[in-house]
Amino acid sequence: MKFTGLSAFPLTPLTATGIDERAFESIIGRLASAGVDSIGALGSTGSYAYLDRSERARAASLAVQCAGGVPVIVGVGALGTREVLRNVEDAQSAGADAVLLAPMTYQPLTEDEVFGLYEDVSANLSVPLVVYDNPGTTRVNFSDELHGRIAQLKAVASIKIPPVSANPAEAAERVAALRALVPGHVTIGVSGDGAAANGLLAGCDAWYSVMAGILPEHCLAITRAATSGDVEKARSLSMAMEPLWAQMARYGSFRVASAVAEDLGLVKPGNLPMPVRSLDADGRLAVRSALNEIGITTLA
Repeated sequence: MKFTGLSAFPLTPLTATGIDERAFESIIGRLASAGVDSIGALGSTGSYAYLDRSERARAASLAVQCAGGVPVIVGVGALGTREVLRNVEDAQSAGADAVLLAPMTYQPLTEDEVFGLYEDVSANLSVPLVVYDNPGTTRVNFSDELHGRIAQLKAVASIKIPPVSANPAEAAERVAALRALVPGHVTIGVSGDGAAANGLLAGCDAWYSVMAGILPEHCLAITRAATSGDVEKARSLSMAMEPLWAQMARYGSFRVASAVAEDLGLVKPGNLPMPVRSLDADGRLAVRSALNEIGITTLA
């Protein structure tokens, strides 16, 4: 599996009793029909950290079953290595094409401890591994040198990096610096939807996207323009989505993704894991106004 193009990270909608399986299956099916390049189940947007082992195993299985052959990457992060390895076992048993691993923390981790986590997991994998660099959520800051060490492990196939600079030269410099430290077969994928066009134009191979889990067609258009070298079109399409990017920056992508999905009828109210709460009335209005400004009022 080559980690390039658009990887869509869907919500895992919840109810008071567990996963809303019908809604989750529908979301995964939409992504497959849209033609995304891969599906990132149980990422941060997929509430992985709030689900127990059986729920995560079930979500992995449903994602693979409903993906229609589109490669599925399954998040396996947990606080302890023992739990991570159990999640790896479940993801592989479900037929996942790859796993996504963020180093979750309670006690701060040293770089050697972070490396040791990836080393242990890599030794127990039969599928590729995507390194999840998300300091805003995990509070783990990867140095480029740590990325370089981890990327040498046999299972590592891609790195999901935080948003790049809005300055094209700075973005290109950032990607080039990391590229120089990792093997050629390891791809670099950008996250942070508002920065995705810049990241792809700066040389990133993939976009690991929250909003693609809800609006895959819009994100695919940006991805295809950027990867084909159409700089003006890629930036124009991304700028057209700026009202939504702005709300994600303001309220966080998790809650905004939930609000968008609810407004479009993909999920029911109360779909986030408590104690996380949906946006308040002002937030919902801001997101709805952003969708209206973009011209998104119904599903494509």
